[in-house]
Amino acid sequence: MKRRRFTNSNCLSQASGAIFFLILGALVLFPAVYTLCNSFMSPSENSRYYAAAMGQNENAKAAFHLIPDAFSLEGYYMVFLRSTDYLMKFWRSLFLCLAISAGQIAVSALGGFAFAKYPIPLKKGIYFLLMALMMMPVQVTLVPNYIILDELKLLDTWLALILPMMFLPFGTVFMTQIFKGIPDELLDAAKLDGAGTLQSLFRVMAPIGKGGFISVFLLSFVDAWNMVEQPITFLKDILRYPLSVFLASVNQVNFELSFVCGVLAALPMLLLFFFFHEELTQGIELSGVR
Repeated sequence: MKRRRFTNSNCLSQASGAIFFLILGALVLFPAVYTLCNSFMSPSENSRYYAAAMGQNENAKAAFHLIPDAFSLEGYYMVFLRSTDYLMKFWRSLFLCLAISAGQIAVSALGGFAFAKYPIPLKKGIYFLLMALMMMPVQVTLVPNYIILDELKLLDTWLALILPMMFLPFGTVFMTQIFKGIPDELLDAAKLDGAGTLQSLFRVMAPIGKGGFISVFLLSFVDAWNMVEQPITFLKDILRYPLSVFLASVNQVNFELSFVCGVLAALPMLLLFFFFHEELTQGIELSGVR
């Protein structure tokens, strides 16, 4: 009897936990599902249901509408074919984020390799400083970066966004932990075979730490894709603003297309996570080995 009661209590607790996490998951996914469903409304239907939100009718009441009255791709047609502003911002932002991610991988690989495998004067102090800088919010570094970029005459250029984000300390700290988990014997064997520093890095360390490289790429890409403060601070020409800033103006000017723009803005993140989620998980696990 006691065993049966114990089993029933376990089943009840497991069912309660499953229900709780299902509800929590539904709450987290609801904004994405809501945006996706509304993206298949026609612009006229969006205007009808969200006139109050768009400020078109002050007397209208804000409506909640999840399922479209009629399935329509008119919004996607307008964004892809009739209005090129959004697509130009999309491709520019994609190029910008790829450049930032590639640069951060290069800097992180070299810095992490040096911290993990080579003696450096004051290495522990410098590494501790990097970890402290990693925990600071981006707003703290805006003014120093602005002054440096102004002295270098790089304000209002793409390099004003690329260079500061290339040298963020997170990637170096992350790759240091990845490389520390790789045995030194492999590096010694590569040196005996005549491999130089860069050859040891790219032919020995990089294939083993592939999950770490992919993790740094994905996390830096997400960070760059969602940046807002840096473009507003470092760019004077609003036409150079990336997609993350441009979305706010879409909500104000063309609210009926904001759902479509939101879906397309989330698409790169979803594709990257879908194709590389295993490598991301592996890289995060490896970084916590030590």
